Amino acid sequence: MLAQLNFPEWSPYLLRLGGFGVRWYALAYIAGLLIGWRYVSALMNRPKLWPGGAAPMAPQRAEDLLLAMALGVILGGRLGFVLLYKPGEYLAAPWTILKTWEGGMSFHGGLIGAVLAIWIFARRIKASPLSLGDAVACATPIGIFFGRLANFVNAELYGRETSASWGMKFPLWDDARNMWIYRGDEVARHPSQLYEAGLEGLLLGLILLFAWRSGALRRPGLCAGIFLAGYGAARLFVENFRQMDYFMPGEGYALILGPLKLTMGQVYSLPMLLIGLGLVVFALRRPPPASASA
Repeated sequence: MLAQLNFPEWSPYLLRLGGFGVRWYALAYIAGLLIGWRYVSALMNRPKLWPGGAAPMAPQRAEDLLLAMALGVILGGRLGFVLLYKPGEYLAAPWTILKTWEGGMSFHGGLIGAVLAIWIFARRIKASPLSLGDAVACATPIGIFFGRLANFVNAELYGRETSASWGMKFPLWDDARNMWIYRGDEVARHPSQLYEAGLEGLLLGLILLFAWRSGALRRPGLCAGIFLAGYGAARLFVENFRQMDYFMPGEGYALILGPLKLTMGQVYSLPMLLIGLGLVVFALRRPPPASASA
């Protein structure tokens, strides 16, 4: 069955002058971090949301947290992709690690980098790492949403073959000719980037919005746990529609235990789900927080 949807064929570049260009992917990272900064700052401006009626840091410190997070996400995301997905390829040519403009960022690596950045920043300003993690968790789905849309514009990380009416043929970008090309043998695939934008970004963001408006920030670790568990569950589900990594041996699965077959993304997301559920239980079983001051 032919694809019923046409790929929009937007340029992956927002702006390009000669050999230099600004990609939508880079803009997605910048927009996610800047909007996340304003989101976190707004949460810090509402002390009644937090344990004891006091925010874990002053609102103006959100800018410093943004810088720490940006370093953690970018370094962690790049190194995570190199170490978790293609260690052999990059060890053979380590200088290519610096070619970030060619793509290659790992969400799970970026998450580890972000967690380390939050912990170090919290220690430095003597704030609660769990509460800072809660604030960042509430804002993170915004960046994920933009990032997955950028994946779609780049025609990357697409889904498996499908006969569904919303299947789509994804072209290849020819950087030298500055145009999309079709080989003629493409098959219709799930637009799994949009599935992830909707689940990991929009839906998870709305769940966290409802959670903190219902008082979840008064229980340190609860929003962070909801985010980890929610993202892990969403990624475990969407991986069933996403094209498996071509560099994996055999059938493309990272782990096969009898009838259980897991992709690399599912292997890395399962601990997120378990840790997130553990954080939720930990936060809910702690003694009720003190009432916020009037």
